Amino acid sequence: MKTVLVTGAGRGIGLATAKKFSSMGWHVLSLDKKFDDFFVGESIDFDLRQLEKIPNLIDGLGPIDTLINNAAVLFCDPVDAIPEDHIKEILDVNLLAPARLIESVSKGMKAQGGGRIVSVGSVSAFTGHPDLWYGATKAALLNLTKSYASHLARYNVLVNAVAPGPTLTKMYEALPESRKDSVMSSVYSGRPCLPDEVAETVFWLGAVSPAYVSGTTVDVNNGSYPR
Repeated sequence: MKTVLVTGAGRGIGLATAKKFSSMGWHVLSLDKKFDDFFVGESIDFDLRQLEKIPNLIDGLGPIDTLINNAAVLFCDPVDAIPEDHIKEILDVNLLAPARLIESVSKGMKAQGGGRIVSVGSVSAFTGHPDLWYGATKAALLNLTKSYASHLARYNVLVNAVAPGPTLTKMYEALPESRKDSVMSSVYSGRPCLPDEVAETVFWLGAVSPAYVSGTTVDVNNGSYPR
């Protein structure tokens, strides 16, 4: 049985992704700093802000076939009044933790002869975002995806990303109505994406996509940013 590690697996896209992999017979390691009443597979309570502890965490989990970097934080702060602690948390969780996870997990993948890594970006990587540090970290995450795809190609490790548009999660629901109206204005269907729709795409990249698909970002945005 193959094993997948999903970060931010307690809710939203992460939970939907964990359910999808589990339904396809995978052993799921669900990582989050806080779980509600439900989780899939084996739960790992871990705060990704503890960057220095990530290598030891991964060493203790055993072989991982696929890593899903999904965890992220977002604060609805005014652009000219973003607290320094919010900036640090966004950088740590949205960018530095995925990088540390890729570095740590890929060591085992090299030894195993291959693996897959999928990071959950955002359409905000291309459009900008009212929370500018959120958009900046998502753009950097997509660049990181291309860089690691090149670096790990010789080891048969595929590295890809998805870039969802507005998705019906607690993060989306917490947005002010004016911001929801703004992000939905260009969506063809007039509705937000469902977490399951992103999860289907993540599973494809993390389990069954052709080996020639690497260094790629797949849009799941229904026209919110055609490119």
